[in-house]
Amino acid sequence: MKISVCLIVKNEEKFLSRCLESAAKFADEIIIVDTGSTDRTKEIAEKFTEKVFDFEWINDFSAARNFAFSKATMDYQMWLDADDVIPEKSVREINDLKETLNDDIEIVTMKYVLSFDQNNNPAFYSTRERLFKKSKNYQWIEPVHECIPLIGNIHYTEIEVWHKKEESKVISTRNIDIYSALEKSGKEFSARQLYYYARELKDHNETDKAITFFEKFLASESGWIEDVITCCQQLAVEYKKNGVKEKILPTLLKSFEYDIPRPEICCELGYYYKDKQDYNQAFKWFDLATRLPISHSVGFVFSDYSGYIPNIEACVCLSFLGEYKKADEYNEKAALSRSECPSVKQNRDYLRKLI
Repeated sequence: MKISVCLIVKNEEKFLSRCLESAAKFADEIIIVDTGSTDRTKEIAEKFTEKVFDFEWINDFSAARNFAFSKATMDYQMWLDADDVIPEKSVREINDLKETLNDDIEIVTMKYVLSFDQNNNPAFYSTRERLFKKSKNYQWIEPVHECIPLIGNIHYTEIEVWHKKEESKVISTRNIDIYSALEKSGKEFSARQLYYYARELKDHNETDKAITFFEKFLASESGWIEDVITCCQQLAVEYKKNGVKEKILPTLLKSFEYDIPRPEICCELGYYYKDKQDYNQAFKWFDLATRLPISHSVGFVFSDYSGYIPNIEACVCLSFLGEYKKADEYNEKAALSRSECPSVKQNRDYLRKLI
């Protein structure tokens, strides 16, 4: 099978070459859709492909991605962002996939890695729909945080795409502005839009409104289970910010209605009891987080909730309980994830004096 790699871009001169250099190692066709660049983005794109198209930006990412897909001519369409990178191992795996993928496969997922730990292992990632059979005419939905619903014969892979976004002290208002405009227009939000609008509000420290939209999302009872579980955690954090302590525990426990305890939920329960200075109960939840099986969730996975965070917090709780030797054991487990962490070193020096 052959692949059309499709990107929508705007003012991406800093990263576009890096992305396309890796994509060119497996792409049979590269489609670039520019939504209004004023820098050298189009000039760079034209070094890799003749198929560079203009698209008037209408505050709708799905519209732009669907336009890019409409220009693809190969068997499968693959989306990338300009600040994505395909590591060499993944390049080899994608080229192997091109030779072995069954013709009846309609969607291929890949692991979207958003950050790494000290050992350069994926720390924060999700499973994303990545390759689509062109003949099925899949369409992107939602104007922001767009997606293609996972409907069809799906092949799940561990192939990694690395999202190497530049760190910025200023959070872009692009996404929240789109949601705000939709809200003002009287647009009725889907459950998914309620959830992602709440996340944008949270990221912009609009806590009260974030809580409102998280609550609306849960009340809809129609969200994707992975989003519902994550929402329970995030809503509990927002309740804590606002001092609404009585709602924290019920919200976290609600997540157990949908699946076995998740490490991130257990850690939040640990924080809940730690704030109450119930260190024995807090330790139990942090310890449970370290013992749960590795998540194979197709939602967001933050591996620190299974490793560093619960181990370092269990160490702190055990220290308060006077169990210094056991605390040291958990501190050393935390060190496996972050050996150079100042907290690990400080705990080690403190505990070794007491053992």
